[in-house]
Amino acid sequence: MTGASLPWNHSPVKVGLVGAGPWARAVHARVLAAGPETQLTAVWARRSEAARETAAPYGAEVAARFEDLLDTCEAVAFAVPPSVQAELACRAAEAGKALLLEKPLALDLPSAQRLADAVDAAGVVSQLVLTSRYHPSTRQFLAAAQSVGAVGARACMLTGAFLGGEFATPWRLEHGALLDLGPHVLDLLDAAMGPIVRVRGAGDPRRWIELTCEHASGAVSQASMSGSVTVEQGIMRIELFGPQPELVYDGAALDHEESWPVLRREFATNVRTGKSGELDVHRGLHLQNLMAQALGI
Repeated sequence: MTGASLPWNHSPVKVGLVGAGPWARAVHARVLAAGPETQLTAVWARRSEAARETAAPYGAEVAARFEDLLDTCEAVAFAVPPSVQAELACRAAEAGKALLLEKPLALDLPSAQRLADAVDAAGVVSQLVLTSRYHPSTRQFLAAAQSVGAVGARACMLTGAFLGGEFATPWRLEHGALLDLGPHVLDLLDAAMGPIVRVRGAGDPRRWIELTCEHASGAVSQASMSGSVTVEQGIMRIELFGPQPELVYDGAALDHEESWPVLRREFATNVRTGKSGELDVHRGLHLQNLMAQALGI
């Protein structure tokens, strides 16, 4: 029996959702409402009609104001642009609510630092929705990576999502692949190869960006990212090289329906124990710092 399928012996964590866009509808609302570890209590969005459409299938309330949402829940999930998350998540932390945060934490490093400081000051639980990290295959890859002794790695994450469609949103089009795809790639390289201590970037994040990462171990990894190229299907691939045989991770082949129950169970467990896990706001701050380095700021 996996941890996600064990009986849940606590009351469900009451979660309010901020946002009613495509990701909120497709993932957050559905996953949080599925339980039994969590209960979707209310939805708040700047477009009230979208909030109603998101809440209705699950019988959740529609909050008229963000402050009203806070009154309905003990934890808040965010599915909004990073600039909005950075502002509202600070207010939720100050109100004593646990946080389920999207990546990146914010649009810039100072805003991400303010959010981390607010979480620390309030002493609340935080957790990042780094989707692939909750998948069993990813965890098997990261465990296997520890014995490879890799001295180098190549990573590639390519998609055409920014060329059109519901995920070609203003903040993604303005800031490009580094802020949207970068957290996934940098997190996995950092976890597989050891801490990244320096990053250099080249290219235009809105078109194609290349990263060279130096790890504390002395290993070097490189990553190519774009959200603006035509590919038959998305590519997410990491290759580790060293004295042992090559180790390959194919993230594009994952079925993320296997990730969501694990994420939900771990978030609820963290809230009930009052202890954040590895993928908390400080993990997000580390990734934000690496992205700032890549941009030379």
